[in-house]
Amino acid sequence: MSTTDKAPAEAPNEDEAARAQLSTAPVEDGPAGPVGIGVIGWARWFWRQLTSMRVALILLFLLSLGSIPGSLIPQTQVDAMKVAEWKKTHEFWVPVAEKLQLFDVYSSVWFSAIYILLFVSLIGCIVPRTWQFTGQLTGRPPAAPRRLDRLPAYATWRTDKDPEEVLASAKGLLGGRRFRTEVSGGAVAAEKGYLREAGNLAFHIALIVMLVAFACGQLFKSEGGKLVLRGKGFSNTLTQYDDFKSGSLFSADDLVPFSFTLDKFDASYEKSGPQKGTARDFKAYVTYRDGAEGTPKKAEIEVNKPLEVDGSKVYLLGHGYAPVISVTDPTGKVVYRDAVPMLPFDGNLSSSGAVKVPDGYHNKNGDKEQLGFNAMFVPTFAGAGKGTMLSQFPDLNFPVLALSAYHGSLGMDSGLPQNVYQLNTSKMQEFKDPEGQLFKQRLLPGETMTLPDGAGTVKFEGIERWATFSVTHQPASGLALGGAVIAIGGLAASLFVQRRRIWVRAVRGADGVTVVEMAGLGRSESAKLPEELSVLSAALYEAAPSPVEAAPAEADTTTEEEGERA
Repeated sequence: MSTTDKAPAEAPNEDEAARAQLSTAPVEDGPAGPVGIGVIGWARWFWRQLTSMRVALILLFLLSLGSIPGSLIPQTQVDAMKVAEWKKTHEFWVPVAEKLQLFDVYSSVWFSAIYILLFVSLIGCIVPRTWQFTGQLTGRPPAAPRRLDRLPAYATWRTDKDPEEVLASAKGLLGGRRFRTEVSGGAVAAEKGYLREAGNLAFHIALIVMLVAFACGQLFKSEGGKLVLRGKGFSNTLTQYDDFKSGSLFSADDLVPFSFTLDKFDASYEKSGPQKGTARDFKAYVTYRDGAEGTPKKAEIEVNKPLEVDGSKVYLLGHGYAPVISVTDPTGKVVYRDAVPMLPFDGNLSSSGAVKVPDGYHNKNGDKEQLGFNAMFVPTFAGAGKGTMLSQFPDLNFPVLALSAYHGSLGMDSGLPQNVYQLNTSKMQEFKDPEGQLFKQRLLPGETMTLPDGAGTVKFEGIERWATFSVTHQPASGLALGGAVIAIGGLAASLFVQRRRIWVRAVRGADGVTVVEMAGLGRSESAKLPEELSVLSAALYEAAPSPVEAAPAEADTTTEEEGERA
């Protein structure tokens, strides 16, 4: 038996059918310019270019390249305050960024154009390839070429078996190896590896599915943030959110009706070693209701372990402290009492905020005034004379609240929105200490600060915890996940499965001995095809061996190169 692995030679015209349709890739060997004359010709040429795989890959690259500015530059839909800060620190680049729509990358004209062109290109690629692949599935393997010895993998031997027996054995052998077989013209034609093209098509269809899912997610999504004090609750309505953003086709009626109450919040930290102060565990204990009349249920929300209610997910984002502060007027009447959330600005939860008393306060002359206090809170104070007002540890080991006092107008009656964590002192006056400086004082829990000139008192009554939650509704996320899984599976099939064809021909020679030829052809050159042909030819050789009287030295082992030299 002779087996040779040859480099592909230029096949004659009658052999071209054997090499045809090993791929559903569209033929791009047509004319470089527009086909036809006039608008129709240009339209056909443009459509062929747009639906080529080369252009689809270019558009996919441009789409990923266009996403880079969206991750480097703050986006208006995500955080308008960060956009404003970026503009202040990069004034030179602001005009360029605005013209290029870099603050709204994913809704910009140029990003949308790339997205839509990629969508159209993929559909234009897939439709003809799917139609062609369907035709290949319903067709039959092509007949054997006239010269099998021209193919890359080839084997031949002689046997006493009749040609019909050899072909029957070959058909059974190849069929048992899941080849699709066809007997015609004294040869068996077999084909295998359709999963490669199926995977290729599945990959491209999955890309379209993910693009559709991404579009639906951007158009119908909603995301909002809410700071919730321990013991307080939240209801999923627009008025309850501290900040909220949504897609262009979102409606307030799309909000899932549910509510929850923050019962308790636990946090633990590393207490020693190089990782001292590092968070070990955060957990929010909530009671939630699914719907207005839902039964109360207990749940625990942790980082990356959200609460899911009817397609909406509640994520735990952060936490902090809220000192409980009460304020009395000169008569001793309590005009304000509330837990005031403080915003952390470092890893040890050193926090700042503002206490605002907009109503109910009258000074000693009976005039209506508003009070304001800049506040700084540290859960673990280093101690007086031991550095600045910064926390040494994120847990409540030595909590201290520092206040500086103002009176006048908070500016809240102007109708303009204010930052609840910052105090606008442009229309306020400072309370003065005996030295004529801004009146300020540090307080421990339970201590009271007496305002100058009998203006009242401020008491640090205790400390509450707060947690921030993000409520997101991302439609079509399951569709996107399914598309990603299919894309990975299809890509794996297209990379690792080889499309190939095997032909077996058995012809009785002039001396009455049957000559058996086997040849294989793959979509691309691979060492696996000669190996597979060697295994198949060895199996068929067992069913149709060479004549017993033939000595091994007389076996036909002549390669094509030796024949040419002879």
